[in-house]
Amino acid sequence: MSQLYNGAEAAALATQWRRLISADAARVTRPAICNWVNRGHLKVQGLDGHGRPLYALKDIAAAEKATRPRALRLVGIGAQ
Repeated sequence: MSQLYNGAEAAALATQWRRLISADAARVTRPAICNWVNRGHLKVQGLDGHGRPLYALKDIAAAEKATRPRALRLVGIGAQ
């Protein structure tokens, strides 16, 4: 099984990816990760020892990519 990431870690990874293309304009937050789950962009893969959801790296990347155009439009950056 590949490494799994909690919500805070998933948000940090997705933020790093967005920063590469948006110069820090589109930060990803933990609530955004929850929204991605609720909207079906991201699947929970398990729970950590505290009962917090865990996410797979490939799923975080796919969710960030799927939500990127809208997020960048919201901060005034054209689609990349």
